[in-house]
Amino acid sequence: MEKSLCVVALVLFLGRFICGAETTTQNFSFLSNYTTPSSVKWTQAVIVEEQSRDRVTPTAETRRHSKTVTEEQPNSTNVNEGNKGIKEEELKDREDHKIKDKKINLDCPPLGLESLRVDDSQIRASSSQRTGLGPHRGRLNIQSGISDGDQYDGAWCAEFKDKHQWIEVDAIHLTLFTGVILQGRNSIWSWDWVESYKVQLSNDSVDWQTCMNGTEEAIFKGNQDPETPVLGLLPVPTVARFIRINPQTWYFNGTICLRAEILGCRVHDPMDPYQQERGSRDNLDFRHHDYKEMRKLMKSVTEECPDITHIYTIGKSYMGLKLYVMEISDNPGKHELGEPEFRYVAGMHGNEALGRELVLNLMQYLCKEYKKGTQRVVQLVTETRIHLLPSMNPDGYEVAYEKGSELSGWADGRYSFEGIDLNHNFPDLNNIMWDAQEIAADASKVSNHYIPIPEYYTQEDALVAPETRAVISWMQDIPFVLSANLHGGELVVTYPYDCTRDWAPKEDTPTADDAFFRWLATVYASTNLVLANPDRRICHYEDFQMHNNIINGGAWHTVPGSMNDFSYLHTNCFEVTVELSCDKFPHVSELPVEWENNKESLLVYMEQVHRGIKGVIRDKISKQGIANAIIKVEDHDHDIRSAADGDYWRLLNPGEYKVIVWAEGYFPSVRRCRVGQQPHPTICDFTLTKTPIQRLKEIRAKGEKIPKDLQLRLRALRMRKLRASTKAINRRRENQRQRARRARST
Repeated sequence: MEKSLCVVALVLFLGRFICGAETTTQNFSFLSNYTTPSSVKWTQAVIVEEQSRDRVTPTAETRRHSKTVTEEQPNSTNVNEGNKGIKEEELKDREDHKIKDKKINLDCPPLGLESLRVDDSQIRASSSQRTGLGPHRGRLNIQSGISDGDQYDGAWCAEFKDKHQWIEVDAIHLTLFTGVILQGRNSIWSWDWVESYKVQLSNDSVDWQTCMNGTEEAIFKGNQDPETPVLGLLPVPTVARFIRINPQTWYFNGTICLRAEILGCRVHDPMDPYQQERGSRDNLDFRHHDYKEMRKLMKSVTEECPDITHIYTIGKSYMGLKLYVMEISDNPGKHELGEPEFRYVAGMHGNEALGRELVLNLMQYLCKEYKKGTQRVVQLVTETRIHLLPSMNPDGYEVAYEKGSELSGWADGRYSFEGIDLNHNFPDLNNIMWDAQEIAADASKVSNHYIPIPEYYTQEDALVAPETRAVISWMQDIPFVLSANLHGGELVVTYPYDCTRDWAPKEDTPTADDAFFRWLATVYASTNLVLANPDRRICHYEDFQMHNNIINGGAWHTVPGSMNDFSYLHTNCFEVTVELSCDKFPHVSELPVEWENNKESLLVYMEQVHRGIKGVIRDKISKQGIANAIIKVEDHDHDIRSAADGDYWRLLNPGEYKVIVWAEGYFPSVRRCRVGQQPHPTICDFTLTKTPIQRLKEIRAKGEKIPKDLQLRLRALRMRKLRASTKAINRRRENQRQRARRARST
């Protein structure tokens, strides 16, 4: 401990160091002690190809194998000499699917330029073209808008084209720097990137030393296109506080522009009161899980909590990977009367990995807390049937996982193996409904729920991913009430409709349940530790804080064929999309913090499934539940239907509502139901009476004798119809006589 204190004091006192394979100044010889800690592993050079979402053909992007190049550099130290990279054996699972893990192992995490852990105040530059191209925009994977504005552009760009330009990052603490990841400028209007650069380090931001490769200044290979992340590892990892990237050459037809991430391990300092970073007290498996490890984890949860868990599959991906779902309930495996069904879906875009890990964390957490007897979790599991789908697009995830969290870029793994964006792949029922309303004489007569899937969509040659078909079938089989779709790359919660009318690029497009959807989105956003922070930085170029971190999907950008809209219009289920983090694929070191950021949000959102009214619709005589009964709330132009057992759930904000229920062959029933402020449903049961015609049909079908009471009712019904018919005939005759008299008088 004393030796550690002396070393730290010496570093701070000297304020100088050298980043090279050979140390010529005696004052810096101690730094070799920090260059090869036992916990640090690195690979020497990596070039990973990545395509931007604006410039790629998804099919080509997802089918291309990544290229990993390992070269031996002079005077570098490899602490894992026997480990020549991570390459797992072929998976011999039931799907006979082969996966090779070629992921680069970088034990030193990113400082957090992409994830915003590094504040804007920690980044400086020699010059900038304008505010929108300032150093605060030099973050890995930061995105620019359609029009590059003065405030939010897609990179840091130097004002001058010379070799004296630099961008600097202050790590705040002494850090063992190991590498730099570089990208070019994100823009649809220009192509700019840095082709080579030097790295400089300092302890005081005054005296700088250039990293050396032997006796020469190290030149690091940069980019060959704007979007591919390229990793450059220091010949010898070195301790410092400040790091600079000094461009040497750049695209001949462009300017000096870059986005970057810095890799480094914080040096232990027992005198630093801020040494311990915030993590999580929950004993969960905080790491990224590939397909094989995900299955192992889910199996371990079922073994730990067999009484409340059940694993099932809803289908397979294009490459044959199963879509596993974890069910958590006090009576798993079947629907219980009156118990609402809830689901979380993650991994629709394979490279948005945080949602996948949060769902895996959630199933572990619910299991452990249920065993402890935590009242909140026990009540949630007892009163709710929870379904967790951690990976809707496992093929895409494997593509992103293979390259690693920092090198998968913005688009690798986003699409399915066939190149399909799954969030644009559901039937577009919005325009079917809107078109029907426009041509109808009375728009209120047009169906506003359970809109059927068009025939063309169900054909075998339709461009529909097997993953999408599997999820649609899942939605139809289980009467889900509430859901959330977990994404990444932004910080906002969106709610339907996602698709705009008249194909507007963006326009607020509310549903009939807009108020409740805004409540759902607010519940998640207001309890999320990052979203609720008023001082947080925006991710890319849109400031959602002015909307309280929620927004109508159509008001953000139109998404025809989204899962949210389909869920609302084809089933009873209300669904929102949660954009969890600026970083789509956070480093493993950030997962504990991300769990703490989202834990309360995940729990409180699930509890909202118990808001509103619920009940059972029964036949008056048989007392059996009535399936497919229509439940209409007055002044809400969106109906729902009862499940197979006759139970229903209608999500509503607090208030008093007039509820009308009817079913084929039954007389309608009306009652008033009051919803309170507490997150507990109001029980509103209905009993329906069959019409005489329906009873007669059923009796005749069974060949039974018509009861006397039904005979009397049918006779009375015939008499009413006869009287009504007679009145109509007499009225027509009287009208004819009047017309004849008027004709004679003229």
